[in-house]
Amino acid sequence: MHHDVIIVGGSFAGLSAAMYLARARKRVCVLDTGEPRNRFAARSHGFFAQDGSEPQVMLETMRRQVAAYPTVSFLQDAAVDAQAEDGMFSVALRSGALLTGKRLLLAFGISDEMPQTPGLAERWGTSVLHCPYCHGYEFADRQLGVLNTSPMSHHQAMLIGEWGPTTLYLDGGELDREHSEALARHGVRIEPAAVERLAGEGGALSQVHLADGRSRPLDALFIAPRNRLNSALAERLGCALEAGPLGQTVTVDEMQMTSVPNVFAAGDIARKMHSVTFACADGVMAAVAMHRSLVFGPLS
Repeated sequence: MHHDVIIVGGSFAGLSAAMYLARARKRVCVLDTGEPRNRFAARSHGFFAQDGSEPQVMLETMRRQVAAYPTVSFLQDAAVDAQAEDGMFSVALRSGALLTGKRLLLAFGISDEMPQTPGLAERWGTSVLHCPYCHGYEFADRQLGVLNTSPMSHHQAMLIGEWGPTTLYLDGGELDREHSEALARHGVRIEPAAVERLAGEGGALSQVHLADGRSRPLDALFIAPRNRLNSALAERLGCALEAGPLGQTVTVDEMQMTSVPNVFAAGDIARKMHSVTFACADGVMAAVAMHRSLVFGPLS
């Protein structure tokens, strides 16, 4: 089972790369476990011509269109190991199969690690949110909150304030005077009490209950959860990783190539800002770079 390119991950970055490589008539195998990061969201916003579409429907359409090209194959399987030898890559799959390819694209994505606040995880993607550009408009001018989950939460609260009246819930944490004054200048309220639980009908949010017995109205809560890479493949291959405030990313250059020759990375694993648009753009850049390297030789 030999290919020009093996793509580990069949979500927006991986499928965008597969499309460009397929149109270059390269033999491509896409590995996918069927668990995209945004599967918790009912709608995707901000992607041109697809604003408000269901993420799963978008991916199904992309897969169908990519699968129409005869040089592309799909495997619902996970890559568990990969090795480089003599200019080729061998990829071992969970099923026991072994693939070989000339180029390797890592697009396996990340997973968010939810705070343990009761009522939070079940509302993730509905009324507990991450990206205001993706979901803030739908909650504009309503009661918004930001949960203190990282040293940058105060910065997130100032940004969320652009969409409506915002409260930073410190959840028992602390905030220095400089940041408190900056929040005040942006009209952001500060609630120091610990958050006990979130409440509301179904996936909706209506109140936040505090540990001191008080409750406050709340329509949407924004968080910046820590995340983790969905696979150890980059580390196994020796790719350089960067530590960020929320998790690790795979280091890439402007052509999406990692520190290991002929191994590329795209999507959420290779950047600190995440969206469908960014993921697709990264996949396209990686595909073009891999195709050029197959024609002209390895990129330096």
